[in-house]
Amino acid sequence: MTTGGVPILMYHAVADAPARAARGLSVAPSAFAEQMELLAERGFTPLTTRQLAAVWRDGRRALPERPVLITFDDGYEGVHRHALPELRRHDFAATLFTSTGWVRGRGTQDQAPGALDTMLDWDQVRELAGSGVEIGGHSHSHPQLDQLSDERLWFEVLRCKEILTEELDAPPVSFAYPYGYSSQRVRRMVRTGGFGISLAVGNRLASRAQGPYALRRVTVRRSTSITEFERLVEGRAVARNFAKDRALTKSYAMVRRTRRALGKVRGARV
Repeated sequence: MTTGGVPILMYHAVADAPARAARGLSVAPSAFAEQMELLAERGFTPLTTRQLAAVWRDGRRALPERPVLITFDDGYEGVHRHALPELRRHDFAATLFTSTGWVRGRGTQDQAPGALDTMLDWDQVRELAGSGVEIGGHSHSHPQLDQLSDERLWFEVLRCKEILTEELDAPPVSFAYPYGYSSQRVRRMVRTGGFGISLAVGNRLASRAQGPYALRRVTVRRSTSITEFERLVEGRAVARNFAKDRALTKSYAMVRRTRRALGKVRGARV
């Protein structure tokens, strides 16, 4: 049984031969298929991010006995090519968080500036949406949002929402912070932009107490074995598995806060 929270799985690329820069956070299609088979065999019920938010916001409705969220960041082409057939095979819900400036079809080439590998095009995004995959926001150009000025931050949030609304004929409800980085200012801006729920990383199980704009996820990597994956979704030894990640995240958070403060000082002197 999953204990103490909901596992929100964070995937990126799904590919046999991803670009070198994307490899660490990718999973092989065969590994993804094995992981989805395990979820099905163990009786997990995948939810979209929107569905989770609705249950927790209502407060009277109960989650299914074994809830799990399957999420993909950035918008890699392999999500359509390799992940979608497995999601369809098991009738699983999922959420794709899309960086709109990286989606092919609005003047971008096969690899948009800044993207680590080949990205989805808009026809593929629409097919994913039509297959029950919720499409959420992931900024426009995938920057570190907590390092941006208020003006640039607002552009990244609002432009992402505008493009998704135009392309999918419905405004997105959910958002995921690029790199998992956020701050009170970033979370406030995302909320003001009309998003009802946002996901970070944190490598912990998600809980209602974390609040709707800082829900934690667990990272699934190319190095994640099926045994480790089983422990993650069962909620066992999550803290131990990601102890190093969390230490690095905490240290880098201090670096980013210092960098942001220095930027403000330099701006004031100009």
